[in-house]
Amino acid sequence: MNKKKKKLRPADIVMIALAVFMPFLPLVDHNGGHITVLVNAGVYMMLAIGLNIVVGFAGLLDLGYAAFFAIGSYTYAMVASPQFGLHFSFWPMIFVSAAVAALFGIILGAPTLRLRGDYLAIVTLGFGEIVPQTFLNLQKITGGPNGISAIDQPKIFGYHFGLNPVPYYYLVLVLVALSLVFANNLRTSRLGRAWMAIREDEIAAAHMGVNTTTAKLAAFSLGASFSGLSGVVNASLLTLVSPDQFKFNVSITVLSMLVLGGMGSLPGVVLGSALLSLLNFFILPQAGNLVAMVGLHVDFTQYRFMLYGIILVCIMLFKPEGLWGAEQRKAELKEHDDKAVIAAENAEYEDMPRESM
Repeated sequence: MNKKKKKLRPADIVMIALAVFMPFLPLVDHNGGHITVLVNAGVYMMLAIGLNIVVGFAGLLDLGYAAFFAIGSYTYAMVASPQFGLHFSFWPMIFVSAAVAALFGIILGAPTLRLRGDYLAIVTLGFGEIVPQTFLNLQKITGGPNGISAIDQPKIFGYHFGLNPVPYYYLVLVLVALSLVFANNLRTSRLGRAWMAIREDEIAAAHMGVNTTTAKLAAFSLGASFSGLSGVVNASLLTLVSPDQFKFNVSITVLSMLVLGGMGSLPGVVLGSALLSLLNFFILPQAGNLVAMVGLHVDFTQYRFMLYGIILVCIMLFKPEGLWGAEQRKAELKEHDDKAVIAAENAEYEDMPRESM
């Protein structure tokens, strides 16, 4: 009996097309500024993939995600710069920094396991504010407000990346591809199904035998590891880390990418992070340059959060599952809407006056 061939979904077709086209982009576009924008977009894409594990898969609202980004960046900066005279290689530090960030994810997750909803969001928000302030105050270790500079850049087979954005582009491209494969395998694994059960109803998941404690800790640690990985690439690209790079707006930007693309959807994460990164790093600066040509001086980058707000309000009103939402998420939202309609109809029926027999 012949098995039916699996039909490719639109998401699969787009992903295949991008996988084929993206490696050849630097051969077509020789503008270093454009490649740098794509590298920055890739860094935020890895951040969004990690946060999607915590928020999209497990349903745990994390407003301090930038803290793990800072931890990964500083971990690499302190051992690959003149700060302590150490110059560790970039390649093993990718895994070390990711592991350190994952450890702090467990440290954050352990005392917050009993919290849910707004309370969890407030605790993670506090953690996200504490970490940059800690790096700011530890001047002898982290350089204080000046940060750590002259960070070593990657080398491979004797080739030094230097200021050329093209090798960083291919590095980020490979890391994003591996991150997507890993996150997709997590989503379809037993652990991924446990996260989704917790997201839908934690009490029901616990009664069905899901170890919610382990699953939550795994979500925090694995999500943090992606942020630590992004931090290593970001630190080596900029050759500088400072506390002002990891403010609350970073966490909000990454969360906005998830909401825009679709929480729980990997294609949505890619789309949302790509759109907001292009808006932030390319469209708004270019818009300012175009306006300056006619004699006006407007810094559109100062209005980016206003634009984020307008975009998110429109998304919530007209497409709450996101631009490329997961099918399961769409079904959940439709079920909730149907329940709300039924509840409203029942309430209206109960309020109707009863005629005496």
